[in-house]
Amino acid sequence: MRSDWFILLLVLFFFISCDHDATHDSRKAFRYNESQGISTLDPAYTKSLGLLRATAQLYNGLLQLNDSLRVIPCIAKRWRISDNGKRYTFILRQDVFFHDHPFFPNGKGRRVVASDFSYSFNRIIDPRVASPGSWIFNSLNKSAEGFQNGFRAVNDTVFEIALKNSFPPFQGILTMPYCYVVPHEIVERYGNDFGHHPVGTGPFRCKLWIDGEKLIFVRNEKYFEKDTNGLSIPYLDAVAITFINDLQSEFLQFLKGNLDFLSGVSSTSKDELITRMGELNPKYESSIKMYTRPYLNTVYLGFFAEPAIAITGNSPVYNERVRKAINYGMDRKKIIKFLRNNIGMPANSGFVPKGLPSYSEMKVKGYDYDPDKARQLLAEAGYPMGKGLQPISLVTTVLGVEICEYIQQELSQIGIKINIEVNTGASFFDLISNSKAAFFYNGWIADYADAENYLSLFYSKNFSPGGPNDFHFKDTTFDRLYIKAMNTEIDSVRYKYYQLMDHIIIDKAAVVPLFYDEVVCFTHRNIENFQVNSQNQFNLKYVIKH
Repeated sequence: MRSDWFILLLVLFFFISCDHDATHDSRKAFRYNESQGISTLDPAYTKSLGLLRATAQLYNGLLQLNDSLRVIPCIAKRWRISDNGKRYTFILRQDVFFHDHPFFPNGKGRRVVASDFSYSFNRIIDPRVASPGSWIFNSLNKSAEGFQNGFRAVNDTVFEIALKNSFPPFQGILTMPYCYVVPHEIVERYGNDFGHHPVGTGPFRCKLWIDGEKLIFVRNEKYFEKDTNGLSIPYLDAVAITFINDLQSEFLQFLKGNLDFLSGVSSTSKDELITRMGELNPKYESSIKMYTRPYLNTVYLGFFAEPAIAITGNSPVYNERVRKAINYGMDRKKIIKFLRNNIGMPANSGFVPKGLPSYSEMKVKGYDYDPDKARQLLAEAGYPMGKGLQPISLVTTVLGVEICEYIQQELSQIGIKINIEVNTGASFFDLISNSKAAFFYNGWIADYADAENYLSLFYSKNFSPGGPNDFHFKDTTFDRLYIKAMNTEIDSVRYKYYQLMDHIIIDKAAVVPLFYDEVVCFTHRNIENFQVNSQNQFNLKYVIKH
């Protein structure tokens, strides 16, 4: 019997370990749960938040974001941009090494060089890899002389990228996990299974992966970054991830102290952990810390703006006055107060959310709750008190039903009848991207920390299904400002263009911004230096556990 168990353990460790040593000091292990599971740790496929959080512990890129979402050096110790904004030159550190692995000579991780970035980036755009992040390099000048697909390793420490046109948000794109560096010899040995045998340069390295049960990272003793006192990081010995898919069980494990971190609030934990005012329940103040910050997520109602090709009939939302009446006809503060326990902020400004530098309540005025103004606009549109106005279909998924039902009730008071159509995720996105929904409930979470990521949804050359402009919104002044912004390297000037563009979106009532979301998470009080940014991502390299 003892022999059978020993063989079973050997098989488990050999086939499902990231390498063969699974020891770790649990006293200094940061433990969190990923309820949606983790399917891969290959940066090329890092699309969901859970994958983003995990891969951030294992890999690095040229650049990184600090907690304020400012782009700062990482493997590139410095960089410069040509005067025309089309050429980026990165000078690499010489003390960055891949994690040790048996496939390296003598099992020791080798130094990262510029050609590793050429390999990693070309891999992202390789159709055979089919990375969902291939779009991030759409701005490359793939025919630039001396470059391969827009990339060039000048020598071991100098790496260059050529763009077709100036694109200031490109620095932010380079901080995305798709741009993490990977070692070609390990990727090529594992092939499609590299995602289960990850090797990066990050503060932690993968030790054990039992699919569907646990994932363990341990401290990278050779990590190159230091703290402000010149001491080695990370401070933790390990990171332990579980995959409990029941949110109630996850919440109870956190309360028991078996998890160090809890992300967000669900229906099972909302009323227990936080008050109706959105604050931590006083009974937990001595044992739990609550973290909040603006989340780069705008939740909105969208309108399709091109009736000539629509298959949705002569919807009333093609009338600008009706769209404005809808904007004025609901109290966004009630959504936050009664449906979200005061988590988030009413979207009484533009489409660009709070948390980005260009956001300004003063320069981009949105819509306040004004039912009298809404009724006036309906009358001007030819529908006094809603008379003659056909019911408007609002397309959503099950996740948006509660808020859509509130909107339905609010708008009925000014004479606008709303029919709610609930769809599954796949059919919902098909309706929107293929111009089959005139009015829909949706949200946009930033891919990278620049307002351009939001404003590009309204640029006329980005019409869906080929681009993100599901609204088919088109405005010549907006397009002209967009081009100006993309040719401006001075942040303060570009932000002014962004604000003008956001003002146009609001003035034309292209959308109904409902609320700007908020990151909410919790740790126990024995955790120090934990930080979560406005993209709801974290890096654990500075965390201390007592």
